[in-house]
Amino acid sequence: MRPIGLIAGIIIAALTSVAAASDTVSFPEVRPGVSFSFPADHGAHPQFRNEWWYITGWLKRADGSPIGFQVTFFRVRSGLGEDNPSAFAAKQILFAHAALSDPKLGHLLHQERIYRAGFGLAQAATGDADVVIGDWTLKRSVDGRFHTLVGGKDFTLDLTFTPAQAVLPEGENGYSRKGPRPGDASHYYSLPHLAVTGHVLRDGKNEMVTGSAWLDREWSSSYLDPDAAGWDWTGLNLDGGGALMAFRIRDHAGSTLWAGGTLREANGAIHVLAPGDVQFTPVRKWRSAQSGATYPVEMTLGLRLPDGVRQWQLTPLFDNQEYDARMTGGPIYWEGAVRSNGATGYLELTGYFQPLRM
Repeated sequence: MRPIGLIAGIIIAALTSVAAASDTVSFPEVRPGVSFSFPADHGAHPQFRNEWWYITGWLKRADGSPIGFQVTFFRVRSGLGEDNPSAFAAKQILFAHAALSDPKLGHLLHQERIYRAGFGLAQAATGDADVVIGDWTLKRSVDGRFHTLVGGKDFTLDLTFTPAQAVLPEGENGYSRKGPRPGDASHYYSLPHLAVTGHVLRDGKNEMVTGSAWLDREWSSSYLDPDAAGWDWTGLNLDGGGALMAFRIRDHAGSTLWAGGTLREANGAIHVLAPGDVQFTPVRKWRSAQSGATYPVEMTLGLRLPDGVRQWQLTPLFDNQEYDARMTGGPIYWEGAVRSNGATGYLELTGYFQPLRM
């Protein structure tokens, strides 16, 4: 395993060179009308520029107290060295983040891994979910359950996720547009209401936990419009079995450039949300002492639906859920466990420290 600082330098160089590489390397465009095929679409899509397996959720200790968590595996096609036969060419980069949001601690615990693909150390397999970065893994078994094992000096998560619902295609049957240009989009589906069982190891104590989680799967080649600076996103498991994903893309002035989402009712009815149907309104802001960034950590989410307007007020489990991912070439952003009226989930706020580039 190479030192994290060196690997971070490799990925930063690779990511900042993709724009130049794209002049000579062809990345497929995300287009509407492409149907999902499972289990293959649980696996990697290495021809696309970027991809992620993103799990967030709420855990409950034996005493009933809550913990938020996130586990994310990323794959990036760098566009570099694709004609180079050397196994050392950084054609595909894999990195991962894991975090715990424990209100008893009052700030995030987080850990990272990053490798170039290959050498039997890192892979994102095609055909089904099987992502490995050193000793960190996320795999799907033939019975449909997902399992992740991620850990380090601060904590270890050993969690199993059992689907309780069908796949939720986001946007127009999985074509999720992110801006005015049709090509700024992702193939996107979610698995809400995952039943979680497993263990959290911390400070020498191995605690059994249960809970509920949300898996997001996205792959894309052009994610953000050049005028975009960041986004606000939430995924909520609604009491009674409904599921809601909503987002807005912000421009550099902080206005909404694009918005969208999907609401699946408990009875299975699906509402695909257009830009004018989604309204994020800040209720309370929090300023990070670590980065100086100010985040709207408490938001009202309003949706215009066929039966009228519905609202959810998103309240954080606690305020300091800022994540500094610069060690693996990522941004500083806020992502934390939130609750609302009849719902629990996660809220992600990017581009508040500085404009996001993807």
